[in-house]
Amino acid sequence: MNIDKNKAAALFHGWEDGLVRSCLQGHMGNIILDNEKNPVSAVIELGDFCFFAGNPNDTLLTALHGEKLLIPKDEPWEKLIEDFYGNRVSKTFRYAIKKEPDVFDIKRLNAYIEALDCCYELKLFDQETFEMAKSEKWSVDLCSQFKDYKDYEKRAIGTAILHQGKLVAGASPYAVYPGGIEIEIDTKPEYRCKGLATVCGARLILECLQRNIYPGWDAHDLRSVALAEKLGYHLDYPYVTYILADR
Repeated sequence: MNIDKNKAAALFHGWEDGLVRSCLQGHMGNIILDNEKNPVSAVIELGDFCFFAGNPNDTLLTALHGEKLLIPKDEPWEKLIEDFYGNRVSKTFRYAIKKEPDVFDIKRLNAYIEALDCCYELKLFDQETFEMAKSEKWSVDLCSQFKDYKDYEKRAIGTAILHQGKLVAGASPYAVYPGGIEIEIDTKPEYRCKGLATVCGARLILECLQRNIYPGWDAHDLRSVALAEKLGYHLDYPYVTYILADR
């Protein structure tokens, strides 16, 4: 497909989301346009996320399959999504987090890591942890956007916590782009509320800062906002998101 990326990017002007950036720069995801050479409507699809910009156009909605998170750029897109899908979508909010490169307190992040109980092992992702993450539903999104471990090793960095040799929590990129990542953090259900997400997040942030990579964060709910703020981030604004159920 011969897409004019400059024209496609213009439709998403002002959208600072890391997933949008990753796709527009050709690193991950797909761009679907109403017209390849002179687009006026576009959707970016990356993993479970779909971002809609330009003129509302229901033909772009027909290209989507399965469960998705639909993120409209404006109210006309919101109305189209609601009218097109009806009760297949439920409206909610996600929370954009400010991008502030110099906001992190290194001592505080290290203190979180040092407080980890000795029964756990904290390590960087390797092929073993990658394969463990890929094998369970709760953890698959820690590596779902990468073809295999070779691809992950080349483009990503992640942190994992193991208990008795088994993966129980991790922080890893959901998307990558030059100079930045979008962080995904997951904890095995029976290990939640033990501070493991805080430790994984702190370690990944420190690893990113050492490599001059910005650790971007986008919160799916207020609990995620609270964790982000604990790690040093600040809330920017809520935005409308639709959860699209599979047929």
